[in-house]
Amino acid sequence: MQAAAHELLPRGVTGTALSELEDGWQPLLQPFPWGDAQADGLKRRGRILFGIGASLLDWDRVEAEPAGALWSLVDGARHCSDVHSRISLLAEAREAIARLPANRPPRAARGLSVLAALAAHDVLRDKPLDVGGDLGRLTVAAAHQLRGTLPRG
Repeated sequence: MQAAAHELLPRGVTGTALSELEDGWQPLLQPFPWGDAQADGLKRRGRILFGIGASLLDWDRVEAEPAGALWSLVDGARHCSDVHSRISLLAEAREAIARLPANRPPRAARGLSVLAALAAHDVLRDKPLDVGGDLGRLTVAAAHQLRGTLPRG
């Protein structure tokens, strides 16, 4: 915590912002099946994480937060053991792709935004849970690093 405070506080990330992450995790402690509250919690978690990252990487928070919401929904689906909840989260993720920013993230932020590019790619190819050894994912990551584009469908 001291290291985080030492690095983040001087760069404008407040303890309040970090404490808001709890609001994104809290709904995930509920039993299955998950519903809107859990999807909203996951989107909040992603928006907060990407918002904090954006402030550190000179990326506009308004553009970063939808990318974070998408990544977090897909991440939640990947780690969810309930099939019906997973299907619901992936449906939310498909809708979140339409809200991705049109502008390209700055080069400094692409190490973060590549997570959203990969999440969009995985959802669009209908294989969001199969992430191992895929040349397509490598291609998406490389293209995103070079051009900053996000898959749209």
